[in-house]
Amino acid sequence: MIRFGILGFGLHAVKRLIPGFRAAKRCRVTALSRRDPEKARASATQFDIPYAFSSAEELCRCPEVDAVFVTTPNACHRDDVLLALRCGKPVLCEKPMAIDADQCREMVEGAHRARLLLGVAQVFRFHETLAWMRARIAASEIGKPVFARSEFFYPGRSHPRTWLTDKSIAGGGPVADVGVHCIDALRFVLLDEAVRVHTRGVSDAESGDVESAAILSLLFRKGTLATVMVSTRTQYRTPMEFIGEEGEIFADDALSVEHPVRVELSSNDQVIACEELSNHFSYTRQVDAFAASLEERIPFPATGEDGWQNQLVLDAAYRSMQSGQMETIQVL
Repeated sequence: MIRFGILGFGLHAVKRLIPGFRAAKRCRVTALSRRDPEKARASATQFDIPYAFSSAEELCRCPEVDAVFVTTPNACHRDDVLLALRCGKPVLCEKPMAIDADQCREMVEGAHRARLLLGVAQVFRFHETLAWMRARIAASEIGKPVFARSEFFYPGRSHPRTWLTDKSIAGGGPVADVGVHCIDALRFVLLDEAVRVHTRGVSDAESGDVESAAILSLLFRKGTLATVMVSTRTQYRTPMEFIGEEGEIFADDALSVEHPVRVELSSNDQVIACEELSNHFSYTRQVDAFAASLEERIPFPATGEDGWQNQLVLDAAYRSMQSGQMETIQVL
């Protein structure tokens, strides 16, 4: 049984992580940290967590913690991950992995030096919907993928994470916050890497110094053209579509964890395969997979290198937003 400490216990931990851990079979939460000691103790009492700390170092040095789940604001990820590694703890880090690719490189190199596991919490890799799509594309059931799209919209005004509109903390707007999910989902399903990107973004009076909506046009190494659309100004929606030479795959709300998702494979205007899938236990599968990697050396599906590659795409996307030009993406 792997004992996790959640570093930066906040809204995401309450809404998603704790329910995921409660259903887990290989791991549990034994400690948390929050900057405010009173809030830390209150959260620990509320969720029956034995240890509460007000500093990252206290949590990372706790002998009752086997692994650290970093869920602090994005700008804190590098320092928090490197601290945990120095304390001899493997780390699962929330997405986006950092503020830029140089920080990701430091984190990956630090994990290699420490010979410790570093994973990134790209939880959609544990979705049943993405596994279904990936298997069918790998089996060439739609032929060669020509087009792909992934969209992630949510109403971001008055969001509890007020730092999302501060570039120095968030690293960017919805491109960094949820676009990274879309990018990773496309990489995962297509088993391919994006090599070029062109981005257009818009901002408004409430978006601070980050974008409020953006569209990315991506070229993948095997020739697939993809679009990613993100916004914090619309209702929640996460459609995904893959159009191949012989058919297409579509799900209207592919990334949802709130309700079952219908996925369809069609060809010549006829549905030839469909299934209703649930992503409800994705957060549980994520932490149990990390525990399995520690206990049995089973490869973790979302490595630090995956987080680094996603950040290389994000960096190129933001360069393109500034330059107005197509930008090349480094592939590790």
